[in-house]
Amino acid sequence: MARYIVSRIGQMIITMFIVSLMVFFMIRLKGDPISIMAPPHFNEEQKESLRRAWGFDKPLGEQYWIFITKAVTGDFGKSMSHSSPAMELVISRMKLTYLLAGVSAVIGIVIAVPLGVLSALYRNSLLDVSVSALASLGTAMPNFWLGLMLIIVFSVQLRWFPVFGAESVRSIVLPATCLGTGMAARLSRLTRSAMLDALRQDYMRTARSKGLSPTRVNVVHALRNALIPVITALGLQLGWLLGGSVIVESVFAWPGLGRLVIEAIHVRDITVVQAAVFWFSLTFIMINLLVDLLYSVVDPRIKIE
Repeated sequence: MARYIVSRIGQMIITMFIVSLMVFFMIRLKGDPISIMAPPHFNEEQKESLRRAWGFDKPLGEQYWIFITKAVTGDFGKSMSHSSPAMELVISRMKLTYLLAGVSAVIGIVIAVPLGVLSALYRNSLLDVSVSALASLGTAMPNFWLGLMLIIVFSVQLRWFPVFGAESVRSIVLPATCLGTGMAARLSRLTRSAMLDALRQDYMRTARSKGLSPTRVNVVHALRNALIPVITALGLQLGWLLGGSVIVESVFAWPGLGRLVIEAIHVRDITVVQAAVFWFSLTFIMINLLVDLLYSVVDPRIKIE
């Protein structure tokens, strides 16, 4: 286990190095970054002064070395629009994004797993057809449209929940529901497929022949073995929740990292965008590591070596 974790940490370092190359060079694809960062009213003299202040007058290799050595310590420079360290801004906003993603994941799991299991147990029934139809609808429905509908119905007309912000516990209900239902739609279909595959296995016939109760057979034997692909998809969905929160946070004015990134792009705050991309990438890598470790917990036959 320890050797495996060390190996994954090595892979994580390589991945983050590749991310650093992409982040560094992509903002230079259009030429001089100062042309993007500087306000439109700046003249050439002011742009040159800004170029020296940010170190863009140095050779490209030296610029990257300075960038990567500072990035390792979490220093991405100061935000041009907030006049504070970019990474501090990202971390402060990421807490709310983690909260939103976590609540959304709980909603998605609570809805998807029971419905997927019931659909598999009562295959081709009215319940199965209804769940499949709702899952298809939820998969096809755009997040921003669902968010607007939730605001119109539950905030504007019924006045049950706030329209925007994160002032109270009620504020998270609509954005989390918007993200969680989309996740539930995708996860329920996979749970149903994995459960159907598990129910056809030989060990299920053996378990039934031993006289075990249907609940024990379906939950302990079938569901536990069906969870492996579900956990894999769940890890990917958690990464999707973090990325998808960019749109949902904008719709609900949720003050998380997604909204900060949108604002940074609008005002050409490159340092904040770079720090956010790094943090998103690191979070996604850690989720993948956690998913791999969960495999051996769910199924003892899987040994991590």
